[in-house]
Amino acid sequence: MKTHAQAVVIGGGLVGCSILYHLAKLGWTDVVLLERDELTSGSTWHAAANIHGLHDNNNITRIQHYTMNLYKELEKETGQGCGVFQSGSLYLAQTEDREHQLRLQEAKARFYGLNFYEISREQASELHPLAQFDDIRCIMFEPDGGNVDPSGVTHAYAAGARAMGATIERFCPVIGTEQQSDGSWIVRTDKGDIHTRWVVNAGGLWGREVAAMAGIELPLQPTEHQYFVTEAIDEVANLGRRLPSIADRDGEYYFRQEGNGLLIGAYEKDMRFWAESGTPLDFAHDLFPDDLDRIMENVIRATERVPVAATAGVKRVINGPMIWSPDSNAIWGPVPELQNYFCCTGIIPGFSQSGGLGLLSAQWMIEGEPQYDMFAWDLARFGDWADKAFTKARVEDVYTHRFAIHFPNEERSAGRPARVRPTYEMQKDMGAVFGLNCGWEHPLWFADQPGLQETNGFTRQNWWEPVGREVQMLRDHVGVIDISNFANYVVKGPGAYDWLDRLVANKVPVEVGRSCLTPLISVRGGVAGDFTITKIADEEYMMIGSGMAERYHQRFFNMIDLPEGTTFEVATDRIAGFNVAGPKSRELLQRLTNANLSNDTFRFMRSRTIKVAGIACLAIRVSFTGDLGWELHCAESDQTSLYSALLEAAKDLGGGPVGGRALGSLRIEKGYGSWGREYSQEYWPQEVGLSGLIKLDKEFLHKDAYLRVKDNAPREVLSIFEVDADEADATGGEPIFTPDGTPVGRVTSGAYGYTVGKSLALGYANPKAAKPGDTVDIFILGKPHKAKFLSKPPFDPAGNRLRDTKTVAEPVK
Repeated sequence: MKTHAQAVVIGGGLVGCSILYHLAKLGWTDVVLLERDELTSGSTWHAAANIHGLHDNNNITRIQHYTMNLYKELEKETGQGCGVFQSGSLYLAQTEDREHQLRLQEAKARFYGLNFYEISREQASELHPLAQFDDIRCIMFEPDGGNVDPSGVTHAYAAGARAMGATIERFCPVIGTEQQSDGSWIVRTDKGDIHTRWVVNAGGLWGREVAAMAGIELPLQPTEHQYFVTEAIDEVANLGRRLPSIADRDGEYYFRQEGNGLLIGAYEKDMRFWAESGTPLDFAHDLFPDDLDRIMENVIRATERVPVAATAGVKRVINGPMIWSPDSNAIWGPVPELQNYFCCTGIIPGFSQSGGLGLLSAQWMIEGEPQYDMFAWDLARFGDWADKAFTKARVEDVYTHRFAIHFPNEERSAGRPARVRPTYEMQKDMGAVFGLNCGWEHPLWFADQPGLQETNGFTRQNWWEPVGREVQMLRDHVGVIDISNFANYVVKGPGAYDWLDRLVANKVPVEVGRSCLTPLISVRGGVAGDFTITKIADEEYMMIGSGMAERYHQRFFNMIDLPEGTTFEVATDRIAGFNVAGPKSRELLQRLTNANLSNDTFRFMRSRTIKVAGIACLAIRVSFTGDLGWELHCAESDQTSLYSALLEAAKDLGGGPVGGRALGSLRIEKGYGSWGREYSQEYWPQEVGLSGLIKLDKEFLHKDAYLRVKDNAPREVLSIFEVDADEADATGGEPIFTPDGTPVGRVTSGAYGYTVGKSLALGYANPKAAKPGDTVDIFILGKPHKAKFLSKPPFDPAGNRLRDTKTVAEPVK
């Protein structure tokens, strides 16, 4: 057995073999895969192996289509059959909401040039004459949908990898992974040890056990999952062609042909966890006892759709394990706290995603970053707060709601609260409706009475009017926004300035009391993040960034060694914060502090440690609302006292608490981008309007990558649109076309602009396809809505409100 390798992949299932294949394809041929049993052991071999291209996440759609197209190429390349059956898939909508979802996916498919379109009931009956569609209001057809052979695909990846020089060791369980001082790893097996630069955990059902060898706890939980195959059915056999599959997600089942019978599977409400304390090491090609009674309600609905299935005998039942993450997306990417340890596990629709997972994994290890923003999969979205109790509760929720629509802005309650601040109970008593951000509960909006639950849907919901009142209150008077879900970092010591200045692209302040806004540049020259950096004392800085990206950004922080005597602290847990904003924000704060807050003394982007209601706060004159305002950062233990004082003073001025939904509307009115929506490593600074904050007369992380792209013409430009919409607003992901159907771009954020009285959308637009002043179509609810391409933000484009200058610009109409 080899003793050295560029990477060792642990796990010989579908995804492990795909990663091995793509590592070799991208040039790393000195790679090894270790499988404890036979290839496909675990959950690969018994999968239904359905393939489909569309997903609510645009980038996942792109990689799923890459995967579907790859299988036939693999067959040609390796000579190994993948058992590809692409007889098409029928997607059914029984409800108006499902129709909205399917129509939006149809519009996205047109944007990306994919094959997914509406057909009539008559056309559907021609494709699937054994099904009835009388109760269906909308049917979409995906000609490339179908299924593959699990074993064939896995062995094709393996054959392709071997042909390029990769090595596969079967019946070779890993018994240890030990990191060395230089960041490399020793992978220990009974057959010998391998010294490798990268360890890849593709352990599948054993992903938790493999991770534990490196001291990692992954938020994963297996469940049972059942489907069955019927005996041969004459009507199927006599048809003379293969039937399309049926995705009736409102009915909560899936249906396709298998041989001359039918395969029916379901995600039932009466689910079962498995292996809560750990996956047995001797488990391989094993199944659980049949328990069809648990899925019988789903099966009855399926047989009502295809009546010939009702009288068919059952040929075989598959009740096998699947391993889930808390949101049913992959647990994927390098572990931020370790060097060169990559995870790729917790994958549910593996046969739709295996190729893309393998490709992007190989890109990340070899090239330093994947080509797409895939934060939806990034394991950094979870932290220690995603413990076993949270994971189990969320897995039960995502399993039993597998086919439910995940509505825009929807917040699911399972497993919560995970992390709360001292003001949580106080805010709950005030009627706060909470969202989840990096484990933290934070107020989204404030209802008229405590305990009111928000509704969900594609159209405007019960929070639309209350959020509007919060926006108008802040714009007219003053609002207090809890920003404790922002990430806070403290860098202290003689090397604090040098470390920060080498990290970020803008110049770091040298004077106490100065702040700067700065991008963080990614490996490929894109925008990895945006931060506010404030010098709060000699040799001490506070940096504020996106809360959801706290663990993600740790990877970049680790790329620069801290100078001796300098410390870096993630201080989010001990610091709380509020943004006090609006035209009366100065008046409010001046009632609670002796500090001089006048415009001449306390200017925009300045900071000072002051006492507010007797509480020590770092006050920064900045506001994500686009209005006059200050951020106040205090010790978490002082949060409740500070909040109470701010709200009492606000009430006297016609103000009050404001939630995150209102903040979203306020920032979009001002055209402000947000990390994870507008800002990501996919986009260059000149495309998002941040190139002016990059200083080339200094060194910074990935400056060389930025220099390679800085003079490139923008592929797409962050833009703002005024939308003709009266029942629903854009939320993100909606495609944009010219009136003649030419793709323009896509929406990244959307909201109603209550101040300007218009529905608004931020998004990326191809400057060759559309320009300011043009009229475009934005597909909200999957239907074209006319939108005007604005030349500047509709609210205070000159920034007079923010800087509190005498001339206040009127909203752009």
